[in-house]
Amino acid sequence: MYRAIGRFVHTLLLICFCASALTAQQAQPAPKRVTDSINTELPRWVRLNGEYRMRIEGINGGAFKLDSNDAYSLSRVRLNLTFAPSSWMRMAFQGQDAQVIGRNAKPDAAPFEDTFDLRQAYVEFGKREGNAFELRVGRQELVFGEQRLVGHVSWLNTARSFDAIRAAYRHKDFRIDAFAASVVNIREAEFNKRTDGNNLHGAYGSFTTLVPKATIEPYVFWRLSRGVRSEAGTLAKLDFKTVGVRWVGKLPGSLDYGVEMATQVGSLRSASPTGRSLEESDDVQAWGGHWVTGYTFAKPASKPRLFAEYNFATGDADPTDQKREGFDQLYPTPHDKTGLADQIGWKNIHHLRGGLELKPTSKLLMSGSYHSWWLANTHDALYAISGALVARVANGSAGRHVGQEIDVQAAYPLTPQIQIAPGFSHIFPGTFLNNATPGKAYNLGYLMFTYQF
Repeated sequence: MYRAIGRFVHTLLLICFCASALTAQQAQPAPKRVTDSINTELPRWVRLNGEYRMRIEGINGGAFKLDSNDAYSLSRVRLNLTFAPSSWMRMAFQGQDAQVIGRNAKPDAAPFEDTFDLRQAYVEFGKREGNAFELRVGRQELVFGEQRLVGHVSWLNTARSFDAIRAAYRHKDFRIDAFAASVVNIREAEFNKRTDGNNLHGAYGSFTTLVPKATIEPYVFWRLSRGVRSEAGTLAKLDFKTVGVRWVGKLPGSLDYGVEMATQVGSLRSASPTGRSLEESDDVQAWGGHWVTGYTFAKPASKPRLFAEYNFATGDADPTDQKREGFDQLYPTPHDKTGLADQIGWKNIHHLRGGLELKPTSKLLMSGSYHSWWLANTHDALYAISGALVARVANGSAGRHVGQEIDVQAAYPLTPQIQIAPGFSHIFPGTFLNNATPGKAYNLGYLMFTYQF
């Protein structure tokens, strides 16, 4: 019943979206948000708004297999309710309903579908202006830097949130955050909740005046997780730290740059036979990096930006030597980080990327890019953006070159409330994919509509 109600709501909002888009095409005045009339009747400290997003996707060559095609629509409704009774206290609630229609694989579960659930619910203390402390407690998003390690992964239909306590001090020249969190697990037909013993703690700094025209962000993330399988095959407790820094800025001559490097150290410990202590099982020793530079042309008016990028993450050469050397992405927003098709993860990989970004009109954004990947260690596997194993040939005989990808994408706002974003991606399998999988080329095409109401 709840799924049927959800799909009715999605259909109703799709009709509202089409009506608003038609109004925009007829050059009539841009429509206001549907909730504006409601908010005028509410107290000023209460606000209601929402978002409807629909994405039509078609894929060919799923998992690089023959005859593995699919086409479906993903739709998501979010309702946001905020209370701000004073300048130093706010409460926010976000309900979400995510649906998928037409997908071949069953059942329809996360990350495609999650019927009516509470995605965010928190209380926040602290002023939002000037130098101030902030404290946020409850279910919330965590977003740091470019979200390569911790983010909301909003591209997915169900997205991500955390049950967390987050404290921050904000100054005009810097900001420092500290948090303790546990990721919320999506449970279709059940209330979403965290898993006890699976925790992430961290501190993240952002400094804007240490280097001219640059932002430097040092950080440490501490991950704890129970019930992880060790290389010896026993269930153990994972305990490791990720220490890193992100540095982005601009140089003279229309140049820009970005660097992010992180190292991971710790251990996986299993219980002793008596159960009274923990014995060390595996050592965690891994690292990853991201480097990018770009150049923006002053002319033509579209101001095209050319960029070149390299990403690296270590792999595990021997899955039995009690050394966990594969880089852990933690909880990233990985979309378009290693390719628009989202088939290759930031683990055991060398990744080269080059591309062009431009703005042909004041509203239209366009970009195209080229990718090429190689395994960092041929004895380890190729991993997906989720960290799941895609394929492995343990003796290394499948080769190193994974493949190449070309991407094109665009975004255009029809009105302040409506945005349209199409995209296409094609993967050319390389030596590794041809030897370790059926080697079918992968294609992704999508058309996404976002409607703010």
